[in-house]
Amino acid sequence: MKIIEKIAAKAQNADNQRPTIAFLGDSITEGCFELVPRNNGGFDNVFDHENVYHKKVSDILGTLFPTVPLNIINAGIAGTKAPYGLSRIERDVLSKNPDLTVVCFGLNDCEKEDEGIGEYIESLRGIFHRLKEAGSEIIFMTPCMMAENVSATIHPSFVELAEKLSDRQKRGVPDRYMDAARELCNEENIPVCDVYAKWKKLAELGVNVTELLSNKLNHPTREMHNLFAISLVETMMM
Repeated sequence: MKIIEKIAAKAQNADNQRPTIAFLGDSITEGCFELVPRNNGGFDNVFDHENVYHKKVSDILGTLFPTVPLNIINAGIAGTKAPYGLSRIERDVLSKNPDLTVVCFGLNDCEKEDEGIGEYIESLRGIFHRLKEAGSEIIFMTPCMMAENVSATIHPSFVELAEKLSDRQKRGVPDRYMDAARELCNEENIPVCDVYAKWKKLAELGVNVTELLSNKLNHPTREMHNLFAISLVETMMM
């Protein structure tokens, strides 16, 4: 991809513009990990911006190109879906003039079950078109799987939500969203960093993927953010 060429060119010529990579997504992108229940109901997210995948991407690229500073734009907002990502793309992404934008939505979108796939895909299509018009390269990154079961270690406050999410996962709703997104990316010639497929493979091999989630619901552990980061750098190098 051109982003690697731009980083390499910056390494050769310090006067070149500093490369900018934006990350547009939901809570995984924002940097949410565990959930902490409140005494009066609801919950708070635990944020860890040092261990989120795009920080790890920056670290990897910094190892490969130690003289090149990167502009990393965290445009993730917890709890949001692709339509909201489209509505805020000018404010949060395009105004930063990114060389590359990584888009990751899907886990929250599938709350609408199969009836929401059409809106999800049209919102992604709108995001891709806006980015193309602005001259940004694009990678669509699929998210992790949701919990497949109710973890024995989950806080009692979240058991009902875990049951709902694991039922949705078992019925293949996220699978159908990701299949539709891959088809769109094929139509639009958008590279796919398919973390979801790797997560599914781990499940097929017998890995308890629920325990790879920091909140035992849908947020990858700090260690599993490495899978996102390494997969993204591999995609950039294609």
